[in-house]
Amino acid sequence: MAVQRKWPILLMSAALLSGLLAGCGNNGDNGGSASPASGAEASGSASAGGELKPITFSFYSEDPSPNWANMQDDIGKVITEKTGVTLNAEFAVGDPAQKSALIATSGKYPDIISAKGSINKFVDAGAVIDLTELIDKYGPNIKKVYGDQLNRLRYSNDDNAIYVLPSYNGVGHVNFEAGGGFELQHRVVKELGYPQIRTVKDFENAIKQYLAKHPTDDKGNKNIGLTLNADDWHMYISVTNPATATTGIADDGEYYTNPDTLETIYHYLRPEEKEYFRWLNHMNAEGLLDPESFVQKYDQYKAKVASGRVLGLIDQLWDYADGEKALKAEGKFDYTYGHYPVTLDEKYKSTVFWPTGFMAGYGIAISKTNPDPVRTIQLLDYLASDEGQVLLNWGIKDKHYTVDASGKRTMIKEVNDRRVNDAANFQKETGIGSYVIMAPHYGDGVKDPTGNYYTLRYPEQLAEDYSDVEKEVLKAYGATIWKDLFPKEEEFKELPWGAGWNISVPSDNDLTVLDEKLKNITWKMIPKAILAKPEEFDAVWDDYMKQLDKAGVKKAGELRTQLIKERVELWSN
Repeated sequence: MAVQRKWPILLMSAALLSGLLAGCGNNGDNGGSASPASGAEASGSASAGGELKPITFSFYSEDPSPNWANMQDDIGKVITEKTGVTLNAEFAVGDPAQKSALIATSGKYPDIISAKGSINKFVDAGAVIDLTELIDKYGPNIKKVYGDQLNRLRYSNDDNAIYVLPSYNGVGHVNFEAGGGFELQHRVVKELGYPQIRTVKDFENAIKQYLAKHPTDDKGNKNIGLTLNADDWHMYISVTNPATATTGIADDGEYYTNPDTLETIYHYLRPEEKEYFRWLNHMNAEGLLDPESFVQKYDQYKAKVASGRVLGLIDQLWDYADGEKALKAEGKFDYTYGHYPVTLDEKYKSTVFWPTGFMAGYGIAISKTNPDPVRTIQLLDYLASDEGQVLLNWGIKDKHYTVDASGKRTMIKEVNDRRVNDAANFQKETGIGSYVIMAPHYGDGVKDPTGNYYTLRYPEQLAEDYSDVEKEVLKAYGATIWKDLFPKEEEFKELPWGAGWNISVPSDNDLTVLDEKLKNITWKMIPKAILAKPEEFDAVWDDYMKQLDKAGVKKAGELRTQLIKERVELWSN
């Protein structure tokens, strides 16, 4: 495949790659430079007195940030004080892919771009620069964070430039938090004596039995058995992705790749998944599925969760968290949710914790119109330093956390209570949680040179953050954290391509058109199959399969197979 000319082209030589890899540690046992002042002076960006001149960069992110406070939060002020930088930020609303495509073709680029699946659009438009030399000259902490994963930053086999600093996946990450699975309100399992929740039938029976006892809430409003979030791209998260996790394969995007042969197919072609959607059809026929699931907007979905009327969810915590935060703020902890390793039947095991390893691809890029790339990389390097990492995750010493005589770092109790139970307002005021994906960072489970974890998501802290109700439910199930209920990472073989959804599709690849066709068919036919009369389900599904075949689903699988093989080759070199 021919590679379009990029601006600027700074191909990474073997010698430069060796220079980048030199001095890179695995976990970062030594603290990196926390101040970018000396580098800024070298670039001519600092004042004669050595203090950094104030500078504002425009920043665009494909991820929403509803609690963004324009860097007037506690952490934002420290970042500006340390680096001289403020960010004029814009966050995508609606479909981020469409917004990014418009920006990429406009010729007017934000100074800093945080992109996920759309990064290829910016690369192909020549909108972003190769960061290789900037990292080598001004990024000691960046190199330290990535360590021996630095080779995964290369764009492709044909173009070894580094256009993105991956920030959506922490280096060395160990996932302790069961943010997915099937969710049930704590009041449901408590009322029923903590039944086994292992299969979709167990999940269904719990909802059915509780609704039979409590058809309405204490205000007379009808309780809802299960609601789905099908608004735009949330369709993937709440409606279609669970078909993979419940039938024994990894969440690899819209495709399934055979780990032995690397042959890839559109995952809906798997007969096991047809049976998962048949179960959702059954839930609808039984009156247990919210009839508004496929017409409600995201705000309406979150409002339903916040009302406390929804007994069950099939979603990711980050997708419904705003609704649950409202329940916590009102002290309605019985109405919040636990996570259960539900599968289609017991011959499968939940794949929620299938490990991907460190994934590149999604993250921070610097545009070719950025007025000062050196100052930008120094900002990112500061955020990647040990000082920066502690600041972003823990906040400010003695204001948000303390360090005892033994060196143990602990969140101040009152502060932590607000972080857990008044999360939105807390984030707006403190900035804790607002800046992590803006720079390279360590993952959960990685310790800094002081022996403390970089992040707040580790087993002891997770357990501490749980409400008394949550701890009661977990104890009843013989668990300390929700992850204890799920199959562990070591039960699965790490995929050598990371995750299929993390692989960008080149703009000139026919797969871009095919994927859009397949998506439009799937988003029309899956709801139709779920809402059909049970006796009509098979006919609707057969029609769905015929439409996919006519749209070129076989060719799409072949093209995706090629991309998977290229990713494995790139990461193997």
